[in-house]
Amino acid sequence: MSAALVTQYEEHLALVRNLSDNSIRGYVTDLESFLKHMEKLGIVEFNQLEIEHIRSWLANLQSTGVARATLTRRIVSIRAFTNWAAANGWLTSDLGANLSVPKPHKVLPEVLNVNEAATVIKSLEVKAAEEPSAENIRDLAMLEVLYGSGIRVSELCGLNLSDIDNSRNTLNVIGKASKQRVVPLGIPAMKALSNYLTTARGELVNQLSAAAVFLGSRGKRIDQRTVREVVYEAMKSVGASMGPHGLRHTAA
Repeated sequence: MSAALVTQYEEHLALVRNLSDNSIRGYVTDLESFLKHMEKLGIVEFNQLEIEHIRSWLANLQSTGVARATLTRRIVSIRAFTNWAAANGWLTSDLGANLSVPKPHKVLPEVLNVNEAATVIKSLEVKAAEEPSAENIRDLAMLEVLYGSGIRVSELCGLNLSDIDNSRNTLNVIGKASKQRVVPLGIPAMKALSNYLTTARGELVNQLSAAAVFLGSRGKRIDQRTVREVVYEAMKSVGASMGPHGLRHTAA
């Protein structure tokens, strides 16, 4: 492979694309890696180059366990190079044009199984029974509502007393973009919520938070940070480090 090609490409990156020194170094390093692989395959002239050779290089990189982000960068680099090489007569066609960049890996949120969820709830039930403080009874109700309804923490914190429909066992929830929806609530959650409202909420309420369902220790509407702390602490009973988002997916 011609050293002149690398020099010309480097000049293109600097003078035409006006890239930074670090970016140019990255592109050239990737190109040199590719050219070395071509030499190992016995490819000495660019007119011998085919898409299978590029895929062979990428497969070799992948076999070494490179990170997905690194592999994506290499694909972007080789696509940029083959586009330039085709436009400047080094290749008869842009071989890299059909190379696809891998989609970002989506990590599925951790969820609890039914038994683990029951253990978490049971741990709060025991805690509320052994130490029936207003906060412990509230925490049990919050977990039951989160698990039983799948609503977001922000939606839980925004609940008002008028949002509870005891006759239908539903909650009127205000979600993103102020959109309202009616969410059904199971019997265990309704019982825990009712117990909190009748036995514990009165110990926390003050005039500034008269409408809010869930209250903090100072009587104000509970904040999201407190709810998250309660959830994380409860998850320790099953050895999980899951937050409310994972609990929401467990409910779903």
